[in-house]
Amino acid sequence: MVSIREDLSGENRPPAGAGIERTGMLDAFAHDTREDVLVLAMFETRPWEHGEHQLYQLQEKLNAYVSFILDGEMKDNFPHLLGKPVRIELRTSHEPPQRAMDFLGRARDQLALQQIGLEVVVIGEEQADCCGGGGGSCCGGGGSDEHHDLDHHSHGGGGGCGCGH
Repeated sequence: MVSIREDLSGENRPPAGAGIERTGMLDAFAHDTREDVLVLAMFETRPWEHGEHQLYQLQEKLNAYVSFILDGEMKDNFPHLLGKPVRIELRTSHEPPQRAMDFLGRARDQLALQQIGLEVVVIGEEQADCCGGGGGSCCGGGGSDEHHDLDHHSHGGGGGCGCGH
């Protein structure tokens, strides 16, 4: 099951031009120094009303991120971060529909076999424009200590990318 948490900080916004519709673009990448994990974030600020097309875009974007990690491009570009755990975050303004959550759950199970985490973070509509920090390096790393699961609520280890944005 994919965990859903809400980012209440309001400080980690999508970079301009980011989104799952741009499948060939890495929206954000950062080293979360609090958890010592690499975070690759993808953003969806549109409502989840585009059905199969939007789900297809999510799948293609996720495939591109997994390829970036597993095919060595991440290692080639960031060798100093080699060996750190990796988490992909879907940072969305609206909670995804059940069909998208089902897809993400299956993807999470497969990614776990490769030691890659997958999480959904609800960022809220008011965060639709970028904070502009670090030349697009805002990772949207969280700040809330509240984690939501589909079946129950639990308090977890917060987040925050440590980038100061």
